[in-house]
Parts: sequence; structure tokens; C-alpha cells
Amino acid sequence: METTRQAPGNDTSVMARLYMALELSSAKWKVAIGDARRAPSVHTLEAGNAVELLKVIEKAKKRCATSGPVRMLSCYEAGRDGFWLHRWLIAQGIDNVVVDSSSIEVKRRARRAKTDRLDAAKLYEMLLRYAGGEKRVWSVVRVPTLEQEDARRLHRELERLKRERNAHVSRIASLAVLHNVRFKHVGGRGWDERLEHLQAQLPPAAAQEIARESERLRLVKEQIGQVERSRKEQVQALLERGGPLAALTRLRAIGVQSAWVLLHEIFGWRRFANRRELAGCVGLTPCPYDSGNTQREQGISKAGNGRVRSLLVELAWYWLRYQPQSELSTWFARRFGSGGKRLRRIGIVALARRLLIALWRYVEHGVIPAGAQLKAQ
Repeated sequence: METTRQAPGNDTSVMARLYMALELSSAKWKVAIGDARRAPSVHTLEAGNAVELLKVIEKAKKRCATSGPVRMLSCYEAGRDGFWLHRWLIAQGIDNVVVDSSSIEVKRRARRAKTDRLDAAKLYEMLLRYAGGEKRVWSVVRVPTLEQEDARRLHRELERLKRERNAHVSRIASLAVLHNVRFKHVGGRGWDERLEHLQAQLPPAAAQEIARESERLRLVKEQIGQVERSRKEQVQALLERGGPLAALTRLRAIGVQSAWVLLHEIFGWRRFANRRELAGCVGLTPCPYDSGNTQREQGISKAGNGRVRSLLVELAWYWLRYQPQSELSTWFARRFGSGGKRLRRIGIVALARRLLIALWRYVEHGVIPAGAQLKAQ
């Protein structure tokens, strides 16, 4: 179960406070810690050394001469370390927030100094402002539970494995073409026999390299099969249980794989107050440029979850094909249907945003998109 704590800055008690900002890197951590009455002390730790971090906190308590209970507020930027540190800090009784790094304000000079020490000090200053009530000083990342985060591993690994498979196939075909040997298909049935036949047609080094690539291709295909079988078992269990996955797969144009990604990336654990938050989560929000006499649209922001954004664009095309009588499809045909290819590509992004909102309402409130058809049972 996800641990929820009171947001920094909402506590009205007179408990003493300590503030801590962590600048994380792969080798070293910079920790800026203090009580807001004086400049923070900055410490350098080995990355991942939680024991030393506790010692730094104890030293800071003594330095700031705090007695009795102390409320600790901390922050760090979302990045390579993920969320394990957030969960560990919460377990230690420290109120922590994970900050979207792209939302941190920076000076717009042509050249500015940037060091881990300066970054830690900047995070510390912004944490003081955030704790003081300035909630819009940065964007706070919603942290999934360990189970929710782990559920995303399966389809993400499958995507990487498929990219690796395609890379091996392309490499084998390219090596063979260098010697005017062309394959319609690489791998599959009879590939071992064709590979043996290549030994007489290709130079030894090229033939050996293709053989090694084929071994790696075979291993990747085996792992893809293992992951797909595991996902199939989990999908079957979720479909029998009902819920968002079963609801999404009932709609025409949405298959099991697409529903799985939408569930574990967006609808399964995130909560949105309105459609703007929803569209902003996947970067489907407009970015206008309106200054003086200059007015133009810069396109969508492309911030947030790019995996879901690309999937929604793909689903939008499928929606036009399999849900032609729906209100979304008729809106697209009326607005963009008579235009050229460029206008339709712009329109499909707009349709993807509307489709996302419609699916969110369907999952959250059971409101079927207007005119949409369900699959036959």
C-alpha cells in the first residue's frame, strides 16, 4: 500500500524543522542540509550510501542545536535512482518529494556555472520556498508503489527485446548484402540450413560474424517468448478478475497489448483531477507562442510519457478504422477529412488527445465513448 504523508508546508505545529536537498549522480551524492536560519552545510557521500546519509542527518541536528522531535523535509530530482530512495526516506520518517527535473527554474544566461554543489544549493532554496507555501515552484512527481512500478517492467522489457531482435535481423541482412546475398526472411524455419549454406558463399570472417549474430538473435527470440508467455498468464488473470483491462478490451480498436500498456502506465495507478492534467501527463498539450505581434502554435509539448503518447496516436488511427460511426471519428472526418496528408497528421494528434480523455472517462466512470461499439461477447 502506498504511504501518504502530509505535504511539506501544511504542518501548523511548532515542531523544529530540518531541510535536506539531495543532488544525485552515479558516483557521488551532494547533500545540502540545514534549518533555514543559516546557510546549509553541503556534504559529499558515496552514491547509494544510506548509512552515511543518516550520519549526516544526525550531525545536522547537532549543528542546528535541535532538541526534541524534528520534522525532516527533503527532495531530490527524478532520475536514474528512481524511487527507492523516496521509499527509504519515507520509512525513516522523512517527508520527501521527488521533483520533475524539467520544472526546475534556471537562469537563462548564455553561459552559467553548473556544479553538483550549486545544484544542491538551488534545490535547497526551492525546497524552502515549497515548504513555505509556494506550491508552483516546481512539479512534484507522483510516486508509484513498489508493486505498481514492478508491474511496468514486463511490457517495457518486451519493447527493448523486440528492438534488439530487429537490430540483429537488420545487421545479418546488411552483412549478407555486402556480398550480394539477399534474404527475404532472417531467422525462422530452415535458418540453420541456410546459415550452413552461407559458409561457402561468404568470406570466413563475415560468415562467423553472421553466425554470432544468429546466436544472439536466437537468444533474444527465446526471451521474447518467455516474456510473452508470462504476460499472457497475467492478462488472463486480470481478464477473469474484471476491472480496467477487461473494460478497455471490450472496445473495438483496442487490443490486449494496448490495454495492458494503458493500464500499467496511466489508468492503473495515476489519478487526475481534470482532462488538462491527463493530457499533460503524456505531452498532448498545446504550446502556443504569443508575444507582441507574433502568434503561432509550436505543436504539442511532448513532455511526459512518450510511450503512451505514441501508442495513443497509433490507437487513433485504429479508432478511425474500427469505430467509423463514433462521435470522435465523425469529428475527425468533419474537421480534417477533406485536408491533405499534413492536415490529417495534425488532426490525428488532436484525435489522440480526445481519445485519451474519452478512455479515461470510460475507465473511471464507465461512460462509453459516444457512438462507440463494443466487441461481441
